[in-house]
Amino acid sequence: MSESIVVLTEDTLTAADVEHITGLHADDDVRYRVLVPADTERNMLVSIVDHLSLGELREALDAALGREPEPVRAHATAEDQLAASIDAFVATGARVDGAVVADDPLPALRTAVAQGDVREVVVVTVPHALEDTFHTDWASRARDDLQVPVLHLYSGTSQLG
Repeated sequence: MSESIVVLTEDTLTAADVEHITGLHADDDVRYRVLVPADTERNMLVSIVDHLSLGELREALDAALGREPEPVRAHATAEDQLAASIDAFVATGARVDGAVVADDPLPALRTAVAQGDVREVVVVTVPHALEDTFHTDWASRARDDLQVPVLHLYSGTSQLG
């Protein structure tokens, strides 16, 4: 039975993201499980600071004006992100499945790890100024909670979080 790598992502994985992840396990018999949170609840202040720290003025304004996705739309977006991410893994020949999970992905990660065959968790996000600085981001929370290695990658780059 092969081990699994759980990949938690807040957005559609790019081909570069998938290449980095699969490259870490090129010689191993692993399967991937992609989890995408529906993310229907966002903290407005955190969103504004994140966007401003990345120079994203339009997105900061959208967050300030409450133009975040409605829950039904957020779930549809998460389903689209999941499908595209799975397609990116399939294009590399990897074995993969996935699911849309609740806004807080930690319970889904706990469940996956409790099943016993998870070797590692890979968290892929854009930089989040406040969460990353104060270690309240998904990867930090998973490291504190789970008994498996957790790798944090920044989307579209080879940078570690």
